[in-house]
Amino acid sequence: MHEAVAVEGQEQRLVRHAVHLRPDKQPTPGSHAPSHGARGGSRSRETEERTTMTDFETIKKNQRAAWETGDYPRVGNTLQIIAELLVEAADVRAGQRVLDVACGQGNAAMAAARRFAVASGVDYARNLLEQGRERAKAEHLDVTFIEGDAENLPVGDQEFDLTCSTVGVMFAPDHQKAADELVRATKIGGKIAIANWTPSGMVGQMFKTVAGWAPPPAGVRPGTLWGTPGHLTELFGDRVEWTNLTVRTYAFRYLNAEHFSEWFRDFYGPITRLAGTLSDDDLKKFAAELADVPREFNVADDGTLVAPSEYLEAVGVRRA
Repeated sequence: MHEAVAVEGQEQRLVRHAVHLRPDKQPTPGSHAPSHGARGGSRSRETEERTTMTDFETIKKNQRAAWETGDYPRVGNTLQIIAELLVEAADVRAGQRVLDVACGQGNAAMAAARRFAVASGVDYARNLLEQGRERAKAEHLDVTFIEGDAENLPVGDQEFDLTCSTVGVMFAPDHQKAADELVRATKIGGKIAIANWTPSGMVGQMFKTVAGWAPPPAGVRPGTLWGTPGHLTELFGDRVEWTNLTVRTYAFRYLNAEHFSEWFRDFYGPITRLAGTLSDDDLKKFAAELADVPREFNVADDGTLVAPSEYLEAVGVRRA
C-alpha cells in the first residue's frame, strides 16, 4: 500500500514499484558497490543463482499492469500520516532536494513539499503519477512526478539530500538493486528514510493470506523483509549508518472487517486483479479470509474496525 502496499504473491499483481527501464539510463561505473563483501555482507551461491534465474523484467511488467488496475489512491491516501511522520523523522529542511521512490500518488513527496523542500516522486504506474499531479495541483504543492523504475532510477548520482519511500520500494522484486539505487541517488552525508511493513504485523499477515491464493513468483523475496533491521543491514551494509530504527503502528480504521475486505478488493490493484480471476464461490471464501486478518487485530469495542499494523521507520545517513 504506497504506497502501496503490495501483496507478497502473484507475479502479475503484487510487489510494486519499478518501471520500464530507459534505454539510455545505464549505471555509472563505480556508482554501485562492487559486491556484497565490500558492504559487509556476503551473497550466497543460492542467492546468486536465484537472482540469475528470476525474470525480474517480466515480473515488473505484470506488476505494473496490476497497479494500473483498481484505484489505489483510495487506499494510499489513508496512509498519509506514515509519510508525514517519516519526513519529520528525517528532519527535512526547506530547500533540500527530496526524492520519493515508488511514490504512488506521492504521499512522501507531498509531505516534503509541505515543508518547502524541492520534491520529486518516481513510480512506474502512469495512472498513479497522473493522480499525484492532480492531487498536488489541488493542494497547491510543487511536486515533480517522473515515470521510472525503482531498480534503475532515472536520476543522477548523488542528486538528492533525502531519498525516501513509504511502503513502496519494499515491493521492488530485486531488493538489492533497489537498495543500491537508493544509495546511488543520495548525496554522501545525505539521508535515506524508508517506512516498511513488518512480517508479523497486520499487513504482513494479510500478504500471507493473499499469497495463499496467489503464490509469489520464484526468486522474489517477501517485501516485508524490508521491515526488519537485519535485512536492511544485508542490503545496505556499511554504506548507510542507521540513526533511527523505530517500530511504529498505523491503525486501519474502517466500518468493520468486511468493509476493509471490500475496500481492498475494489481499489487495491493487486487484490482487485486477483479477485477478478476467482469463481463466485472462491471469491466469497477469499473475501471472508481477507476480512479475518484485520478482525484478529481489531482493538475497537464499538463494532467498528481499528486494526493496528506494525511498520519499521528507518532513517540513515549515507556514508559511502
